[in-house]
Amino acid sequence: MSRIFITGSSQGIGAECARQLIAADHEVVLHARDAHRAQAATAANPGAVAVLTADLASLTQTRALASAASEHGPYDAIIHNAGMGATTQRELTEDGLERIFQVNVASAYVLTALLPVAPRMVFLTSGLEADGTWTPEDLDWATRAWDGRQAYADSKLHDSMLAFHLAGLHPESAVNVVDPGWIRTELGGPDAWDEVDQGADTQVWLAVSDEPTAQDTGRYLKRRAPLSPNPIAREADARAELISRLERATGIALQ
Repeated sequence: MSRIFITGSSQGIGAECARQLIAADHEVVLHARDAHRAQAATAANPGAVAVLTADLASLTQTRALASAASEHGPYDAIIHNAGMGATTQRELTEDGLERIFQVNVASAYVLTALLPVAPRMVFLTSGLEADGTWTPEDLDWATRAWDGRQAYADSKLHDSMLAFHLAGLHPESAVNVVDPGWIRTELGGPDAWDEVDQGADTQVWLAVSDEPTAQDTGRYLKRRAPLSPNPIAREADARAELISRLERATGIALQ
């Protein structure tokens, strides 16, 4: 039996990961953005150990989530599933960060920095990370003309970079990044061609499987198969600069 923490697990792929893991008798701690979503998470997965609430667009709430999650640990696996899609306009959070960057990247960084690194770490990306660009001087889109789709693709590239950086820091852990596919969820939309159980399968496998291939590290996977990520994600200097900029943006150092 393993204990797993899953961010963004009130609906969609995260909730399906929880369902599959609980059905296999694992202990799962869920996360929801607000009280309404927490109720939905409890209803969808009543067997969960706990449902924690925090808006990842807030550094204060993300810090509090790390503290609350630590009370239910230690974890055998952490799945960084939470994320948001493209927006039509650039939006700033209460912390002055661009919202997509904060929710999709900075929050995963903060939780990774404040929680012990689990033996298995899974970060969600997207096939759109292939279109991501590395623009370290303007991660917040303060000077570029806003492009919501590009901002989303960039954030997914940043998630891959964060995962590979962590894999290098912690070779004792299996740290991987997963493209779940285009999944028919609220985020993926009704035209997506893959079902939610397919979108959750690789993360669940990485979190708990005893198969040797599930315990390798530093990979970009889809449907349990390793693929080649955006080449920028393999550049150590770029990854180090991202971590440095995240540290400055959040005031939190990655150990």
